[in-house]
Amino acid sequence: MELAHGDGTGPNPVAQPSAPCEPPDVSPTAHIKPDLSSGDQPAGPGAAGEALTVLTSFGRRLLVLVPVYLAGAMGLSVGFVLFGLALYLGWRRVRDEKERSLRAARRLLDDEERLTAKTLYMSQRELPAWVSFPDVEKAEWLNKIVAQVWPFLGQYMEKLLAETVAPAVRGSNPHLQTFTFTRVELGEKPLRILGVKVHTGQSKEQILLDLNISYVGDVQIDVEVKKYFCKAGLKGMQLHGVLRVILEPLIGNLPIVGAVSMFFIRRPTLDINWTGMTNLLDIPGLSSLSDTMIMDSIAAFLVLPNRLLVPLVPDLQDVAQLRSPLPRGIIRIHLLAAQGLSSKDKYVKGLIEGKSDPYALVRVGTQTFCSRVIDEELNPQWKETYEVMVHEVPGQEIEVEVFDKDPDKDDFLGRMKLDVGKVLKAGVLDDWFPLQGGRGQVHLRLEWLSLLPNAEKLEQVLQWNRGVSSRPEPPSAAILVVYLDRAQDLPLKKGNKEPNPMVQLSIQDVTQESKAVYNTNSPVWEEAFRFFLQDPRSQEIDVQVKDDSRALTLGALTLPLARLLTAPELTLDQWFQLNSSGSNSRLYMKLVMRILYLDTSEVRFPTVPGTVDAWDQDSESPQMGSSVDAPPRPCHTTPESHFGTENVLRIHILEAQDLIAKDRFLGGLVKGKSDPYVKLKLAGRTFRSRVVREDLNPRWNEVFEVIVTSIPGQALEVEVFDKDLDKDDFLGRCKVSLTTVLNSGFLDEWLTLEDVPSGLLHLRLECLTPRPTAAELEEVLQVNSLIQTQKSAELAAALLSIYLERAEDLPLRKGTKAPNSYATLTVGDTSHKTKTVPQTSAPIWDESASFLIRKPHTESLELQVRGEGTGTLGSLSLPLSELLEADQLCLDRWFTLHNGQGQVLLRAQLGILVSQHSGVEAHSHTYSHSSSPLSEEPEAWGGLPHITSSAPELRQRLTHGDSPPEAAAGPLGQVKLTVWYYSEERKLVSIVHSCRALRQNGRDPPDPYVSLLLLPDKNRATKRKTSQKKRTLTPEFNERFEWELPLEEALRRKLDVSVKSSSSFMSRERELLGKVQLDLAEKDLSQGAAEWHDLMDDKDKGSS
Repeated sequence: MELAHGDGTGPNPVAQPSAPCEPPDVSPTAHIKPDLSSGDQPAGPGAAGEALTVLTSFGRRLLVLVPVYLAGAMGLSVGFVLFGLALYLGWRRVRDEKERSLRAARRLLDDEERLTAKTLYMSQRELPAWVSFPDVEKAEWLNKIVAQVWPFLGQYMEKLLAETVAPAVRGSNPHLQTFTFTRVELGEKPLRILGVKVHTGQSKEQILLDLNISYVGDVQIDVEVKKYFCKAGLKGMQLHGVLRVILEPLIGNLPIVGAVSMFFIRRPTLDINWTGMTNLLDIPGLSSLSDTMIMDSIAAFLVLPNRLLVPLVPDLQDVAQLRSPLPRGIIRIHLLAAQGLSSKDKYVKGLIEGKSDPYALVRVGTQTFCSRVIDEELNPQWKETYEVMVHEVPGQEIEVEVFDKDPDKDDFLGRMKLDVGKVLKAGVLDDWFPLQGGRGQVHLRLEWLSLLPNAEKLEQVLQWNRGVSSRPEPPSAAILVVYLDRAQDLPLKKGNKEPNPMVQLSIQDVTQESKAVYNTNSPVWEEAFRFFLQDPRSQEIDVQVKDDSRALTLGALTLPLARLLTAPELTLDQWFQLNSSGSNSRLYMKLVMRILYLDTSEVRFPTVPGTVDAWDQDSESPQMGSSVDAPPRPCHTTPESHFGTENVLRIHILEAQDLIAKDRFLGGLVKGKSDPYVKLKLAGRTFRSRVVREDLNPRWNEVFEVIVTSIPGQALEVEVFDKDLDKDDFLGRCKVSLTTVLNSGFLDEWLTLEDVPSGLLHLRLECLTPRPTAAELEEVLQVNSLIQTQKSAELAAALLSIYLERAEDLPLRKGTKAPNSYATLTVGDTSHKTKTVPQTSAPIWDESASFLIRKPHTESLELQVRGEGTGTLGSLSLPLSELLEADQLCLDRWFTLHNGQGQVLLRAQLGILVSQHSGVEAHSHTYSHSSSPLSEEPEAWGGLPHITSSAPELRQRLTHGDSPPEAAAGPLGQVKLTVWYYSEERKLVSIVHSCRALRQNGRDPPDPYVSLLLLPDKNRATKRKTSQKKRTLTPEFNERFEWELPLEEALRRKLDVSVKSSSSFMSRERELLGKVQLDLAEKDLSQGAAEWHDLMDDKDKGSS
């Protein structure tokens, strides 16, 4: 690559390029400064043309003397003329600089390779597209596409401005009724994309791109207000920045991407060349002010936290969340001090060196804070705290600039930048950061505050904040995000004129305003507002809907924020009735609160510059002192008082009546029904029932269970919807106070659905309190197996509460460094992950978790201690059967970790969930009259295996009464059955538990299964069969079967039970191992007791 002679040597090397390098399609005016002495049009070939040129030049020079003449005529001093001349010279200088910058940028894009070295040396601009980096990809193919469509984009912009923007401007103000665009040209220079970076490892439901864009265009847009003979516009502009594009959500239908979000992570660089009346904006002082105002307008539209959302599919869910998502987190910035700053103050023409008057500017995106000025100090102590919202990780940066305060222009002392991702990874970062571009260091303490969707830790956060010294504002305990959607039926102005509504939202002394929507009483804003909250228990939000003149109030609303603390996920999403407004005037908002939680275990203490940080030392193990100094090792855990006090709420959705019909056919001419389902929200969890098709009186019969605490103010929110292909229709809602259920223990009511003309919902709620005894476990399992519905998950028989306090002697990383350790607790498919404690082999977690247990005899608690980047440090498997043998069903001690080294201190506590309102009475094991009088082995009911012989004490507790003497089974073996009529469901229920002592006819054991037939019907409608067990004489099935029929009909039936075995894999023949017939008229179907029945040959008659 060669450079042209003279490049970089003159004061303005790009202003006078050599002729051979000039592209043929660029006019000379794009490179040569226009001369005021020359005309815009070339002179004609004759003397008339030359005369016209001379007259035009003379006229322009004569215009310069007009201000001098006017000043003399009005008797003004020469100072006004000089002031005007200074303004003109300043304006001319700014214009020349802009034109010179535009010419240089255009030449850079026209001939990138030739000017790369020079431009990198001169201004450190972006590298050209032919220079590649590992993580930034070239996009020349994309630039070619943009260049191809650029003329058509210009046509679209012309139509958009003329047909959409211009009418909106004319309607916004009566003085602009003659506003029009007289010229719209995007020019021949298209937007260029210098590089594309794709961020991997982020959410799998989105695609995240960073586009490095550069626009140096010859765009020309002219506007005119004919009424006032006012013309303005722009001719040429530059825009450079990084545009982030997010494609989300990814969906399973075309076009695969649901929406596109675009925004600038940081403010882009903007330079505009004005024309017409806007030439005045190039006057020194006004130039920087106008650019700042324009950048503020762009920032309010396209710079974080604002973004442009383009939905690609209709009826996109959570559009407000995509347009204004919740922050990723909050960073609390403690600007503590600086040291070793440069001295900028000079006295006696520099002979005497003074100090500096430093202050700092802190920026994160559009959020900017300015510290106080410390006079005459090179080692200032600010001790100020700021809180900023972080929306994008990676991408956003914390920037701190330090200046020396002066009367004229403040002197720059240095800056530092830090990616917010480092704060997220560290949790708490306390360090001295060197200042770039100057001398010295700045001391920052950066804390990452997580957003919690529940109020469980609010009291802890408030207590922590009381001990934090913060200025100029106290520390926040929560944030509130308000999604302002729309309003309906606002009152009209005088003369029945449509208002121009806008909204003011205030919390204490902080007020934010929405945009104004013109000429409507049902405005749509779709804006988001964010507030920091010091104490949400006592604060409230005041909402004022006003006309844009602020003189007329259209409605008001005051909402205590304590109401959100009891809402599910701290969220209210609903219509709000406006006060001091029309009877039907209402406002739709979504309010989302999040508690700001700082993980205090990750606190790092500041270090003095020049000393070794204790966290950076090679040896991370604690110093071992004498036994007197070392604290004693605890033998048991010390959980908080509320540990183990949770209850389980069993929610039984039975049925509904008189629901409204939402389905319409043939354009609404034919009225259908509805396809209802129920949605439940409680304790931060959401449940949803199945859909019942075409029924206004549906019956669900589904059971859900949720772990609840006794925190006051909680409520079960129930909503009923009609399932549709696009958007589900609302069928009503109701609320049940959790306090009422906890106090009464049981609630069985028909609830009236609100916000709809009709509808009732039948709910049965029972609060189950865990009991620390296993004496009733057998009955619980039996009852659960009987009341279990096919549509619901298996019911819980116990509640397991775990308190994990600490670990000791964990293995070190590479033999010397302590790990960053965390633990995972897993029971079945439910897991809980603790916080990560950094760089210690003896972490203290102090965390608790609760799990619903369905099969206490077979389930186990799996604990894994892991280190970030080091894998598993140790594991523990605790069978819950050990808890059943323990006193009070509780173990509280140190447990040794397997597959590694170290120990953990935890408390495991089991509580049996006994239902007092199941409608079923549990019974002990009984036998049919045809059964041999053999002893009953105590077994777990409802799908549990036999209790092992290693638990004789548990056997003793679970046995009801004395067992009969042991006797031999029949020659064909026995089958264990429970037959019961569930009157509430109007169903006959049979549970096939197991078989024993089956006959073996061949060399190998059989592959048994059980077939049931409800006689006299022998068709498929009444036939049921279990799964097949391989090669066993004692199969365990524990499978449930149901038949829907009235009790009178059931008493006329016989249940035929056959135990069969498959002959071979290739054969369809089945070998009958034995059968039994039960005459249901002779059975007590209300008892639900399990019985052993002797199997008989097919030729034997009679029933057992």
